Amino acid sequence: MEQDMAYDGAALERIAVALALEAGRLIRDERPIRLATDTKSSNTDVVTDMDTRSEALLHKRIAESCPQDGLLGEEGAHRVGSTGITWVVDPIDGTTNYLYDLPMYAVSVAAVVGSPAGPDWMPIAGAVHAPVLDTVWSAAAGAGARRTVSQRPDPQAIVVGTEHELSRALVATGFGYRAEARARQARLLTRVLPHVRDIRRCGSAAVDLCMVADGRVDAFYESGLRPWDLAAGWLIAREAGAVVTDGAGGHPGEHLVLAANPALHESLGRLVAH
Repeated sequence: MEQDMAYDGAALERIAVALALEAGRLIRDERPIRLATDTKSSNTDVVTDMDTRSEALLHKRIAESCPQDGLLGEEGAHRVGSTGITWVVDPIDGTTNYLYDLPMYAVSVAAVVGSPAGPDWMPIAGAVHAPVLDTVWSAAAGAGARRTVSQRPDPQAIVVGTEHELSRALVATGFGYRAEARARQARLLTRVLPHVRDIRRCGSAAVDLCMVADGRVDAFYESGLRPWDLAAGWLIAREAGAVVTDGAGGHPGEHLVLAANPALHESLGRLVAH
């Protein structure tokens, strides 16, 4: 991973915010009453025509503003760059919510260094825009994390919560699309639930990670996440003070993502790492 390369984190964050805002307005304002859909990994893993339109817009804008950077998108957009920076985008994180016109969905945009196809990539700037919630979370590496809402246009610094007792922790999680993965996740949930205050399942990993960042939930865990699901949210949670790992101190990834404030991370990790 190119950890020592020079980059302007603040400028990359501004680009990520602008991209996420434009794509978020597109999917909110131009959502048709009847969505055209297809399926991917299973009958429950849907993609809509608006996912495709949102990713095409992001692809176009990134090519215009950062033509030498790479690109990786959930719906297939891929370009190898020459700068060491790759933009990792999820055009609609929470597509099932979007399909049912539920508000918990978002556009996730992150600039990362290192190959997202490998184990050692790292986000350096990112933004998550939940358009129905009228909220943008953003961060740049080493510069903290922020939340912006239209009623208060100046970004507000955010930090993780301070709950230190696992029994009082509100924990978010999510589930995959394949039946066998869901069965494993259900078994894990029955192990976790007796030890925490309660569980929340929002339906968007990007939003869940941002909720950890601004202290609305105390922790989040989920397996099966891909780079576009977690890149921006991982950075935002980390910059807000969360510890984000695979539950055992390693790099978060498809095996497991665990984000929690430092006081809770170890105890919750013992429950969810497997």
